[in-house]
Amino acid sequence: MGCLSLLSTIFVLLFLLMVPINGKPRVPALFFFGDSTVDVGNNNYLPTFVKANYLPYGRDFVNHYPTGRFSNGKVISDFASEIFGFTSYQPAYLSLYIKGKNILNGANFASAGSGYHDSTAKLFHSLSLSQQLEHYKEYQKDLMKIAGRTDALSIINGALYMVGFGSGDILLNYYLNPLLRLVYTSDQFTDILVQNYVDFIQNLYAQGARKIAVKTLTAIGCLPAAITVFDSAYSNTCVVELNNVALSCNQKLNTTSVNLRKMLPGLNLALLDGYQPLYNLVTKPSQYGFTETRNGCFGTSFLEKTSTSFNNKNTFIKLCPNASKYVFWDALHLSETAVKFVASEMFSNAISLIP
Repeated sequence: MGCLSLLSTIFVLLFLLMVPINGKPRVPALFFFGDSTVDVGNNNYLPTFVKANYLPYGRDFVNHYPTGRFSNGKVISDFASEIFGFTSYQPAYLSLYIKGKNILNGANFASAGSGYHDSTAKLFHSLSLSQQLEHYKEYQKDLMKIAGRTDALSIINGALYMVGFGSGDILLNYYLNPLLRLVYTSDQFTDILVQNYVDFIQNLYAQGARKIAVKTLTAIGCLPAAITVFDSAYSNTCVVELNNVALSCNQKLNTTSVNLRKMLPGLNLALLDGYQPLYNLVTKPSQYGFTETRNGCFGTSFLEKTSTSFNNKNTFIKLCPNASKYVFWDALHLSETAVKFVASEMFSNAISLIP
């Protein structure tokens, strides 16, 4: 009954969020900055091996076509668009060769492989934090031309900005980069990440952002790739050390966010819990209708052990028929069904951002 009560509460909150005001979205636009959890195809246009523009990615998406989303279907940014009443998804900014009115509802600047630390993006030739911000500044100039200054400022100030970085910084950069671990302890490294987060929020604020939702780090120690690489026993339990670093970083983000609200007048900043929803799915899967938590639905030989983000179309060794029973789509990313659950839990907290 406890689980049913929890789910009922989530769906009630989602219903309240999804009801548009006078048939319009609850905010004039959405903007996304982050990594592969929210990227909808920007990496398709970059010289990076971190791509998802080939099947079976997108197998269960609209028209069953791979768009660059790291899932069998929708990612968090897609569910955010639906939750806030949009009838179309905010496009990948780099796909907007002919922008026009396509940019009025916002844009997605996220890039798989990115992070709060610019060295993370450099490893994967992704869009860094600073590059994503520069693209947003370019977007503002285009918006001013199309909508006029008054309407553009109204869109910019009234929009919801979603930020989601950090997990890749720790799992794919710090713990796989011996040089970083020689220079910094994990505590020192997360201090740097949080300072970069502060700088980024201040820069967004300076550009007119007033409603910002920040996704905290996920339970990175529960990702199949993390368990395989860092747990020599190949157990089915999460890697405690990795999860503890994520929790420590999340606590720092929380404390720092409180200070940011005090520093920046009119800033409405909410943290969205990206950790607990995934941890619940992995540790209590049957309560949520899942049966597989250790392996991804989609595997590619060695890459199933580390990352299935490489564009290698000829190394399939496994593809499950029904991804809805799998928490993970590949060794690093969630299935659409799991993403939907995580998004519903996360955005129930975002209602505080909407007047």
